[in-house]
Amino acid sequence: MEENTFPISTYIATSLDKAFEYLCCLENLNEWTLFSRMLEKIDENTWLGTASCYQNKLYYHLRKINTPLFRGIEWHCGIEYENYFQVYPVLLFPPNYLEPNSDEEGVYFHWVSFVDPNRRTGMMKQAIGLVHTSECRSLKGNLERNAGHTSSVKGRYTLDTDTIYIDAPIELGVEYLTDVKNIREWAHLLSPNGDINSQSGQFIDEYGQTVQVAIQVHDLNNYYLLEQDFFYPDFEFTQRCPTILIPCSYGFGDPSARGFIQHRITFWKVGEVPTHGKLQIEDYEAESINIKRLLEAQAGNKETFARGMSYLPRS
Repeated sequence: MEENTFPISTYIATSLDKAFEYLCCLENLNEWTLFSRMLEKIDENTWLGTASCYQNKLYYHLRKINTPLFRGIEWHCGIEYENYFQVYPVLLFPPNYLEPNSDEEGVYFHWVSFVDPNRRTGMMKQAIGLVHTSECRSLKGNLERNAGHTSSVKGRYTLDTDTIYIDAPIELGVEYLTDVKNIREWAHLLSPNGDINSQSGQFIDEYGQTVQVAIQVHDLNNYYLLEQDFFYPDFEFTQRCPTILIPCSYGFGDPSARGFIQHRITFWKVGEVPTHGKLQIEDYEAESINIKRLLEAQAGNKETFARGMSYLPRS
């Protein structure tokens, strides 16, 4: 896992609209975070407040993510106003995004934090995963209580992630990863089988089963969202993998930071062992290693690959 990226997910038994409305109000951080307390409103989308992993105050800024597929926001944090070095995208997936025609109610919450290794403290690195896990549980409790529940509600799916740093221009990454024809290079479990164009194509998997692949890209202003859908027509089964491609310069608030982070989100049905598609998170992780190797070579950079999966600032 990329060491500067910290993801956390949960199922929340409330409506998509209620969850989105609650998260869009920065003052609600007072109710469910460990110690992010909003003290002074600076502008319509910014507050100055206390923090859980710092002894000093932080500025908190909210930005909404516009997509017709699901809802999302970003929290931005920094010690100076409008100089933010922590970016926290939050995505809210309705159950029918994970599974078409699902009758499950509620929403799947996914919170990913990008923290600049040059500016984070030792405590921030060690505590952020612990704190965000507990805060996520607190958020779930608050929203489910508001929806009339008296105990934690379990969802049908769990979320898992695969994250890697790629030292190549993000434009190159977007162009390469949105072209279905390139899957024959980086996806070792799929082989071309029939007509393939840049947006969709037919493959066979390691068992000879037909897989129809479609990829779409959405520009989220400062980064990109790729939707990778793998449909098995013989079994009416779809495996989805929304993927964030975010420039390190934006994610870490450092204009000199090269390359981008690829963050893949996967969905796994509770209590079921998958029999088609990717069977384990390692299948995604192996593909990402291949993607990193190929893209960095295309960018004329064969040195970073040996340094591992994580972004490391250059001296």
